[in-house]
Amino acid sequence: MIEQHLDIATADGTMNTFITHPEEDGPHPVVFFYMDAPGKREELHDMARRLGTAGYYVVLPNLYYRSAREFDLFSGEPTHTAERMWTLMTSLDDALVLSDTEALFAHVDADPAADASRIGAMGYCMSGPYSFAVACTFPDRIKAAASIYGVRLFGEGSSAPSAANARGELYFACAEFDDYAPQAMIDGLDAHLREIGANARVEVYPGTHHGFAFPGRGPLYDKPSAERHWERLHDLFSRNLH
Repeated sequence: MIEQHLDIATADGTMNTFITHPEEDGPHPVVFFYMDAPGKREELHDMARRLGTAGYYVVLPNLYYRSAREFDLFSGEPTHTAERMWTLMTSLDDALVLSDTEALFAHVDADPAADASRIGAMGYCMSGPYSFAVACTFPDRIKAAASIYGVRLFGEGSSAPSAANARGELYFACAEFDDYAPQAMIDGLDAHLREIGANARVEVYPGTHHGFAFPGRGPLYDKPSAERHWERLHDLFSRNLH
C-alpha cells in the first residue's frame, strides 16, 4: 500500500490530508472519507487503509485545517478537549466543506494513481450530512455516497431538499439509539427519499448507539454492526465505482 500525508491547496489555505491506495493495478477509483467530530487521527487512517486495500484511492482530509492542523480528541493532549471539539465542529458548514471538496477534485484529477471518473464519498457523525451534500451538489462526479450515523440529515438546514439532484446511490446507516440523530429525523429522511424516488437506502442497525462503528469507543462499539457497515460500504462502492 502507498501512504501519503499531503498538504492540498484550498481557497482558504492548505488542508493536511492522508491518502492511501494500492501499489499496483491503478488507477484506482476514489473515495472521499470525511472525518467525524473528534478529528483526523490514526483510528481513521486505519479505516482508510482497510478500504484502500480493497482497491480504492482513499482521501481523508483534516476539515479543521483552518483552525487546527492537528486535533484528536483522544490524543491525551491537554488542549484537545471536548469543548475545543465543539468549537471546531461548529466552525464548519456545508459551504466550507463543498469548497474543500473542489480542492479534493483538483487533486485527484491531477494524480495518475486516481481514477477521478469514479468517485464515492463517506462520512461519519458530523460528516454524514457533508457526504450527502457532496452527492447532491456534484451529481456528475459523485457516483455513491454513504452517511454512517450522520446528524442533520433531514429538516431545516439539511441537504434533503436537494436529494433529487443526486445521481449516485445514497446509503444511510443509522443507530437505533442516537440522541444526535433521533428516530423522527430518520423516519422523515426515509419518507422524503421514497417520495422523490431517490436511489437510496436508509437502514437502522438494531441495538446500536451513536459511534458503533469505531473500535475505540468502548461499550458503544458493536462489532457485528461495525462489520455489517463495512459490508454495506464495500457493496455500495463495488456497485457504483467498478
